[in-house]
Amino acid sequence: MGIRAKMRLENVFAQAWGGAKAIFRCEYDQKVAEDLSFQKATPSGHAEFQIDNPKAAEQLIIGRSYYVDFTMVPLPEPAA
Repeated sequence: MGIRAKMRLENVFAQAWGGAKAIFRCEYDQKVAEDLSFQKATPSGHAEFQIDNPKAAEQLIIGRSYYVDFTMVPLPEPAA
Protein backbone atom coordinates (compact mmCIF):
# COMPACT_ATOMS: atom_id res chain seq x y z
CA MET A 1 0.00 0.00 0.00
CA GLY A 2 1.30 3.44 -0.84
CA ILE A 3 0.89 6.89 0.63
CA ARG A 4 -0.12 9.92 -1.42
CA ALA A 5 0.48 13.53 -0.47
CA LYS A 6 -0.64 16.64 -2.33
CA MET A 7 1.93 19.42 -2.33
CA ARG A 8 2.22 22.83 -3.95
CA LEU A 9 5.43 23.82 -5.72
CA GLU A 10 6.62 26.89 -3.84
CA ASN A 11 9.76 27.70 -5.80
CA VAL A 12 12.44 26.39 -8.14
CA PHE A 13 15.99 27.67 -7.77
CA ALA A 14 18.69 27.30 -10.41
CA GLN A 15 21.86 25.75 -9.00
CA ALA A 16 25.39 26.93 -9.83
CA TRP A 17 26.27 23.42 -11.04
CA GLY A 18 23.43 23.52 -13.59
CA GLY A 19 20.62 21.64 -11.87
CA ALA A 20 17.61 22.97 -9.98
CA LYS A 21 16.22 22.75 -6.46
CA ALA A 22 12.43 22.37 -6.23
CA ILE A 23 10.71 23.19 -2.92
CA PHE A 24 7.26 21.77 -2.20
CA ARG A 25 4.96 22.48 0.77
CA CYS A 26 1.68 21.05 1.99
CA GLU A 27 -0.74 23.89 1.28
CA TYR A 28 -4.46 23.45 0.81
CA ASP A 29 -7.43 25.39 -0.51
CA GLN A 30 -10.42 25.23 1.87
CA LYS A 31 -12.76 25.59 -1.14
CA VAL A 32 -11.49 22.39 -2.83
CA ALA A 33 -13.21 19.26 -1.48
CA GLU A 34 -10.24 16.99 -2.20
CA ASP A 35 -7.92 19.29 -0.24
CA LEU A 36 -9.95 18.84 2.96
CA SER A 37 -9.00 15.16 3.19
CA PHE A 38 -5.34 15.87 2.38
CA GLN A 39 -5.27 18.62 5.01
CA LYS A 40 -6.51 16.20 7.66
CA ALA A 41 -3.89 13.56 6.74
CA THR A 42 -0.90 15.85 6.17
CA PRO A 43 -1.61 19.27 7.68
CA SER A 44 1.96 20.46 7.25
CA GLY A 45 5.20 19.39 5.63
CA HIS A 46 7.74 20.23 2.98
CA ALA A 47 10.06 18.47 0.56
CA GLU A 48 13.11 19.61 -1.38
CA PHE A 49 14.43 17.84 -4.44
CA GLN A 50 17.65 18.42 -6.36
CA ILE A 51 16.89 17.86 -10.04
CA ASP A 52 19.61 17.24 -12.61
CA ASN A 53 17.30 16.49 -15.52
CA PRO A 54 16.38 19.61 -17.55
CA LYS A 55 13.35 17.90 -19.17
CA ALA A 56 11.95 17.06 -15.72
CA ALA A 57 12.61 20.56 -14.33
CA GLU A 58 10.84 22.16 -17.32
CA GLN A 59 7.60 20.41 -16.32
CA LEU A 60 7.45 22.07 -12.89
CA ILE A 61 5.18 25.10 -12.61
CA ILE A 62 5.48 27.28 -9.51
CA GLY A 63 2.13 27.60 -7.71
CA ARG A 64 0.72 24.33 -9.09
CA SER A 65 -0.08 21.32 -6.91
CA TYR A 66 1.45 17.89 -7.44
CA TYR A 67 0.73 14.45 -6.04
CA VAL A 68 3.73 12.88 -4.34
CA ASP A 69 3.50 9.11 -4.01
CA PHE A 70 5.46 7.00 -1.53
CA THR A 71 5.67 3.27 -2.20
CA MET A 72 7.83 1.01 -0.05
CA VAL A 73 10.69 -0.64 -1.93
CA PRO A 74 10.70 -4.42 -1.52
CA LEU A 75 13.68 -5.88 0.35
CA PRO A 76 16.29 -7.20 -2.08
CA GLU A 77 16.72 -10.92 -2.52
CA PRO A 78 19.84 -12.20 -0.76
CA ALA A 79 22.79 -12.79 -3.08
CA ALA A 80 23.59 -16.43 -3.72
